[in-house]
Amino acid sequence: MTGPVIVTDRLVLRVPSERDIAPGCAFWASERSHMMGGPWTEAKCREEFQGLWDQWAKHGFSLFTVTLKGSDQGIGGIGPFFPDSHPEPELGWSLWSADHEGRGLAFEAATAARDWFFANTGFDSAVSYTDPDNHRSHRLCERMGAVLDPAAPYPYEDGPVVIYRHRRPA
Repeated sequence: MTGPVIVTDRLVLRVPSERDIAPGCAFWASERSHMMGGPWTEAKCREEFQGLWDQWAKHGFSLFTVTLKGSDQGIGGIGPFFPDSHPEPELGWSLWSADHEGRGLAFEAATAARDWFFANTGFDSAVSYTDPDNHRSHRLCERMGAVLDPAAPYPYEDGPVVIYRHRRPA
């Protein structure tokens, strides 16, 4: 599947491909994914990748695979996504290796993906559903200018959850 490509100072964001399944599934099968709904089985991970491609076809957007400039190896999934289970688009992120954390890569990619989303869709806002203990995601939301929105609808039965609202820039 082809689609948009976003280039930042250090990163390239592109539509996920088959080659991203193995590194993505390694993350989603690990304990590192526990604050984002994981760990998942390989079958669940493949189902979720298919869901991303379906969203790209249906909406014209979904999570991007993030790569370092000069490499096509996926290091994470970041951006807007809107599965049928959600009442509105969510802006989400995962870096698949701890080696890539703490370098501002998630902020760089999430900001670029958010800006692309607002520039290319009619949506005025998106949410980020975060685990109450995922303080790094809370800081990232706040650094991006998102604000807490406890009144936003939550699509899952499990909880608790902290919800941030990202708004289209004026």
